[in-house]
Amino acid sequence: MFKSFKRWWKYLTAKVNSSFNEMADPKVQLEQAITEAQDQHRRLKEQAASVIANQKQTEMRLNRQMTEYEKVTANTKQAVLMADEATKASDEPKAIEYSSAAEAFANRLIALEHEIDETKSLALQSTQASQQAKMAVAQNSAALQKKLAERQKLLSQLDQAKMQETMNKAMATIGEAVGEDVPSFDEVRDKIEARYAKAKGMSELTGESVESRMLEVEHASMNLEAQARLSEIRSQLGLAPAADEGAKLLEEAASIKSEPAPPTEQATPQEG
Repeated sequence: MFKSFKRWWKYLTAKVNSSFNEMADPKVQLEQAITEAQDQHRRLKEQAASVIANQKQTEMRLNRQMTEYEKVTANTKQAVLMADEATKASDEPKAIEYSSAAEAFANRLIALEHEIDETKSLALQSTQASQQAKMAVAQNSAALQKKLAERQKLLSQLDQAKMQETMNKAMATIGEAVGEDVPSFDEVRDKIEARYAKAKGMSELTGESVESRMLEVEHASMNLEAQARLSEIRSQLGLAPAADEGAKLLEEAASIKSEPAPPTEQATPQEG
């Protein structure tokens, strides 16, 4: 039972992660990765700073111990000299006191030597750790700078990918119906072309109709009569053209009037 539940839990977790990765915006995920890398670098720098600070403190402690060691060494020498002078002067109490002081200084020197040895060893270790920390920070900084430089490239590629995907989708839907309420491009084009062809056909039929021809004949007749009348007026004013031109105009007008009118359609009687 427990194994089945464990398998189901792993499957559910993997499915949720897969769905999340499919729906997640790569741009947001990229920014999250960069932010996480920056936080890691900041934490690494803080740890390296602590290591370097420990090295500095160890060095300062070693310097203090060395200074104290020099001072205790000088005091030990001075106590030995003073004890020797008191002994030569047959001043036994002072000689004992100076000898005790010199012995105490000597014990302090021995203790300082042990402390200095330990501090030197610790300082060596802290120096090595400090160098490693500095190297780690430098390497991580270079890696972070590389990621920051690559981020712009990835963002540009992501924008290009989105644009290409949109273009591919648009090109794919040009020749396909996108829904019942939205016709495809081909359907709209066919509809417009059919309407245009129908309008052109009706225009041609209207141009070939009897009424259109009758209007054309009447208009031409009126123009010829007007030209003939102008010729008469010019003749009265002494500006008329040659006689043959005026006669030609009159003949054309007469011929147009004498042309029979086109037959009109008659309604056929309906059967009772």
